[in-house]
Amino acid sequence: MARPRTAARTVDHPDLAHVALQQVLEALVDPVRRSVVAQLARKGEDMSCGTFEAPVALSTLTHHFNVLREAGVIRQYYAGTMKMNTLRADEMEERFPGLLPAVIAACGAEAGEDAA
Repeated sequence: MARPRTAARTVDHPDLAHVALQQVLEALVDPVRRSVVAQLARKGEDMSCGTFEAPVALSTLTHHFNVLREAGVIRQYYAGTMKMNTLRADEMEERFPGLLPAVIAACGAEAGEDAA
């Protein structure tokens, strides 16, 4: 008997026009989530969930990814069995000008990094 075909896995993302500033700020208040954003910005390319440095278990990190995705800060997609993450930097800049660059710069300053 043939196996039934399964649909490709997809992830839902909010339209940033419907995301309130309050939701974005609440997502970015957590240091683990700010670290995720900073790591994505530093790397400059999409990262799989398992490649982030975080002081929490992977299951907890999944929760943080979901909060960031639901706030419109990141986009997630599947590449084979890996779930990839990317910053929605251009969309965020259009909706909330200057917010992500300020958060990323503050993360760097807190970590003692020189501003680039």
